[in-house]
Parts: sequence; C-alpha cells; structure tokens
Amino acid sequence: MPTHEATTPPETADPGASGDPLASERAHLAASRAALRAMREDVQALDIRDVTANWVNAAVLQAQMDDRIKALADLAHTPLFFGRLDYLRPVGGEAAEGAEGEQFYIGRRHVHDAHGDPMVIDWRAPVSQPFYQASRNNPLDVDRRRRFGYTGGELTAYEDEHLTDPAEAEQTSKLLQAEIERPRVGPMRDIVATIQPEQDEIVRSGLGGTVCVQGGPGTGKTAVGLHRVAYLLYAHRERLARTGTLVIGPNKSFLHYIEQVLPALGELEVKQATVEDLVAARVEVRGTDEAAAAVIKGDARMAEVLRRAIRSHVTPPTEPVVVVRGSRRWRVPAYEIEEMVTELLARDMRYGAAHEALPQRIAHAVLVRMEEAGEAPDDRVQNAVARNPAVKAAVKAIWPVVDPAKLVLRLLTDAEFLDAHAEGLLTAEERKHLLAAKPGRGVKSAKWTAADAVLIDEAADLVARTHSLGHVVVDEAQDLSPMQYRAVGRRCSTGSATVLGDLAQGTTPWSTASWERALFHLGKADAVVEELTAGFRVPREVIAYASRLLPAISPGLAPVESVREAPGSLAVREVADPESLDAAVVAACEESLRQEGSIGLIAADARVPALAAALAAAGHGHLSPGEETTAASRLTLVPASLAKGLEYDYVVLDEPAAVVDGEPDERTGLRRLYVALTRAVSGLTVLHAAPLPERLAGA
Repeated sequence: MPTHEATTPPETADPGASGDPLASERAHLAASRAALRAMREDVQALDIRDVTANWVNAAVLQAQMDDRIKALADLAHTPLFFGRLDYLRPVGGEAAEGAEGEQFYIGRRHVHDAHGDPMVIDWRAPVSQPFYQASRNNPLDVDRRRRFGYTGGELTAYEDEHLTDPAEAEQTSKLLQAEIERPRVGPMRDIVATIQPEQDEIVRSGLGGTVCVQGGPGTGKTAVGLHRVAYLLYAHRERLARTGTLVIGPNKSFLHYIEQVLPALGELEVKQATVEDLVAARVEVRGTDEAAAAVIKGDARMAEVLRRAIRSHVTPPTEPVVVVRGSRRWRVPAYEIEEMVTELLARDMRYGAAHEALPQRIAHAVLVRMEEAGEAPDDRVQNAVARNPAVKAAVKAIWPVVDPAKLVLRLLTDAEFLDAHAEGLLTAEERKHLLAAKPGRGVKSAKWTAADAVLIDEAADLVARTHSLGHVVVDEAQDLSPMQYRAVGRRCSTGSATVLGDLAQGTTPWSTASWERALFHLGKADAVVEELTAGFRVPREVIAYASRLLPAISPGLAPVESVREAPGSLAVREVADPESLDAAVVAACEESLRQEGSIGLIAADARVPALAAALAAAGHGHLSPGEETTAASRLTLVPASLAKGLEYDYVVLDEPAAVVDGEPDERTGLRRLYVALTRAVSGLTVLHAAPLPERLAGA
C-alpha cells in the first residue's frame, strides 16, 4: 500500500495534468469547496418574507436558516473529504458484464453540485459504511479504497488499497497511522477518518436500543459516543429534532474539550451538561458532603425513602364532603372518598397527578348523585364542582401539595421524620450520617450539596414526571452513583442512551462495580454491553506500565492492547532530593515543550499551587483544564481530579504517591493514578521523590 505524496506545491499543480492523480484529487477538492460555498450562498439568498404567516413563523424559519448556514461553513483546516470508494459495479445495480462501478468521495458532510449530483458523500450514509467495514476477506463490493493525507487543510498525499487484488500484500495504512498520531493542539477533534470496524458497528447501532461501551484508555469510547449521536441525528433527524439529544460529561473542562466535535460534523443542536447541571434548577449547591454521607445519599435505597416520605403526606378522610349548588346540597361520605384515595395510591401515580385527579373523582361522585336525582350535568358542571371550595379544602387536607426541596430538607434535619421513613432501609449509623450537623432554617439558607440536589430531583420526579429526551449520551459513567443514574435515566425514560466508561477509572467512593447494576439503576437493564480493548491513542509502553495497577483497582478487567509501539515513550525518573522535585518537573516540561503538540502537567490537587509558582518563576505561563491550547500556549497544568477524559501529546506526571494519597482510600487513589498515567498520546514522563506505589516499583 504505497503512499503517494505531493512533489508539486498545491498552488502550482496542474489540475488537468495527464497521469497526475494527486492533481486530479486536488481539483475535485477545489470544486467541492466551490460547491459547498454555492450551497451556503443559496441558503443566504433565500427570501422568506412572502412565505411566513406571522413574525413567530418568520423567526423560527430564520433561526433554522441560520443554523443551516452555520452547518455549511467551510472550515479551512477541516478537509471536506478524507477517502474515496471505487465500487466494482453500480451501487444497488445488477452485476452486468461491462458495467462501470461508481466512485464516491467520503467526507464529514454532504456536498452536491448545481445539478444536485453528489460530490462528497456524508460519512454516515449507508454507501459510506464500506469505507470502515470493507476488508480483503469481505470487500463489500469495493474494488479500491483510497485515503487522503492533508497538511494544513491542503491535500498532500493519497494511499490506495485494492481489496479485490490477491497479489497486493496487506499493509498498515501509513496515512491512517499518521492521522491517529497527529499532534493535539486545541479541543478534541472528530475521528471520522480513523473509525475502526468495531467502533463503526457501535456508532451505527440503532436508535431503539441502549448501548453501553466499556473501554480502557485510548480505545476511543468518547469519540464513538459523540459520533453515534451524529449518526443518529443523520438517520433519525426528524424524530430527534422533536425529542432532543443531550451529552452528559463529568465536568465543565471535559465538556469544553469535546464541544467542537459535533459542530465540526455539522451538528449544532446537541446540548451538553453535567449531572450537576441537570439537577441544579431547584436549589443552589453551596456545600459539600463527607464521603460517607455522599455514598448514602447516592444509594438507590434513598429512592424508596423519598417515596415513603412523599406518600406519608396523604391522610385518610374523616369527614364527608358537602357541595352546595344553588338550593341543593350534595354529600359524598368519607368512606367513599377513602376508596378513591386507596385506589389512587394503588395505581402508584405521580403524587402531583393524583393530587389533580382527586378533585375530579369527588366531582364525578357528585355528578352521579345529580344524575340519579334527575339532573343532566355536563363536563362544565364537573369542572365547576372540582373547583368548589368544599372540594378544594378536602383535597388540601387529604392530598396536600408537596414541595420537593422542603421534603428533602425535612428528611435531612428531622431525625424522627427520617427514622419513620428509613426504617428497614437504612441502619441507625447511616441515618446519623444523613442528618445535617448545621441544618439550614429553610430551603434558601440551606447549604445544599450536589448529592442533595439529586435527591430533590428524585423527589420532584415523584411529584411530576421528568421530561424525557430522545437520546442521551453519558460519558465517564462509571463515576455516577445509583441516584445519579436514576436522574440520567429519567431524562431518557422514553428514549435511548449511550453509556460510556471504564470501570478501572472509577474515582468516586460510589463508583459502580458492574455495568449490569449501573444499567439497572439507569432503567435500561436490557442494554447491550460492548467492550473496546484495542487502544489507538496511548502508546503500548505507557498503557502496559499503567496496567500494572489493574489487579488492584479492577480485578478481572482485560487490559488495553495498544496497536501503537513508541520506543522511548515512557520515562520514570526518581528525584533524590525532594526539595529539587519542583525544578525537575519544570525541566521535564521544558523538555516536552521542545516536541510538537500539547503538554499536560498532571499533579495531585494539593501540589498544583506549588507547581504553578515554579512554572511562573521559570517564566512559563500555563493554561487551566478546559482552556484551549494554541501553537503559542501548549502547556496545561491539570489537577489530577480533572484529568479524566482529557488527552495530551506529552504528559509530565508529578509525584504519583501524592496523587494516591489525595484520595479517601488507596483503591480510589490508585484509580486516580491510573487515569493520570493514561492521558499521554506520544510520551509520558513520571517524576517522583517519594517511593512509587508498590505495583509500579521496579523495572
């Protein structure tokens, strides 16, 4: 599979040069860019003044046009196409003798010419799938697969693979390898040019089912999840336009890192949030929990505690309801109302829905009596009876309105109330952990924690059903508590989900031990669990070193098998004098900065201020996680707690023992260290003055 590289600069190449395939491909690229500009200009030129009935319709249509114009933007450094498929015969046609095969350019979006003929086919289209799935054993009717290489947005090379030629030896694609290893400056980018067959199968899985992807560092699980969203929006655009899509990440830095992937693929409508964002609407989070309290608050048993507490507000009636209309009095006895209440409780309706239904039930009973007396009431009469003061007073006493935040506050501050509803569910010791040491006087003054906000969200759903989206992606899902899974599951109760994570990277005290339990709490117990074990990002030497920790942090989990060999990519250096550690770390950063690409200095959170000062003293500025790297500013100082999901070309890891000691227990600390060790794409330098954790010590 020889790689054909440019010998003539793009600006001087003759598009019509005979026998020059590269010049021909450049000409097609130029023509495709011109066609894309024409498509954009056609939308910009549309006049909607005579096609909208009012200003509301005009505003909606204009917003849709603006989004379309943004989606058709030609990004200078993002190639329009990255591959070409030459089919043996017309796609979908008969294998007639002498029939010419079709040729399709595969790219990030669809581009057509003035006649509507395609110049670039969207990578998500069915005709594009063989670009990812075709092989010599199963060519899928493809004669030749061509990959393109780019430099700064200019097409500079191509590489052909003849899938039906038995004489051609199978080789690793140099352009594919170069694209995978291309230095990382700026936010995360798409992987449409490098999607592997096992990744493509997950990306193209249907909308109807939930998929859980277990993937170690560098297996591309985050990219797979984002590309699955892009694929689903392509295949089910109208449905998802109505129901909505959402990407959930572990923190703001991570979301900022991935936020350009979908727009680069032309998808602008996908919202992004953290779990904290989802549940923050009702209270302001200003406090933090001790680990023991947070674990209990995140336990699935709390859902039943909340359910019991809410239902405890229902009080059986003791008095009849008497409705006066004109000169007549209509009486509904207490036992009959109690039957209504019992029936509503048995149906296990949302508390608020039952609150709305009870006055209608009482009103219906009144109407039955009116009909028996010879009257002919209609629906308007029933609604009027339901609003009668006597009925409203009875409902208020029997089935009062419940405020979710007030309910949770009472559970966390009133020991008797908590005991009454946690009996048989939580131990006495667990209940002590739940009770606030300094309870707030009210909802606004309470120092709510992130776990409290999740409890309030659960209580709110027990009162009124949470709106469900069509599809939700949740990344780094191994770190969610059962109650957080329930909060996410409510957002896709009538839709589907893509769950992404790595059990070995669970770094919260409540992190999940198995995907089966996690999916149960999510409400998607029938989800398909896929495992990605081939690593494409982290060098083999680095992932092998980090995998020494797996027996301690996640026994039985298969280590990632990296496809990339990079001799010299790992350096472990001991600093004899602890006082010299900061200077040694700065020197290692300077060494990495002499390489091309991004550099991440990862350290225990407590070590960050000292290292920031050391960098500043040496004249080096640095970025914070989430800030975009540029050619002029490539060094990011990363607290270990925020490293998850991020990638850098070169990583300098400061004092592994401090990373471990910064967590509540050794297992969580070793998992945090595993995350930090696996953020490097090209090289990792580990510096330590304290002894290394036992499993990393030695050769």
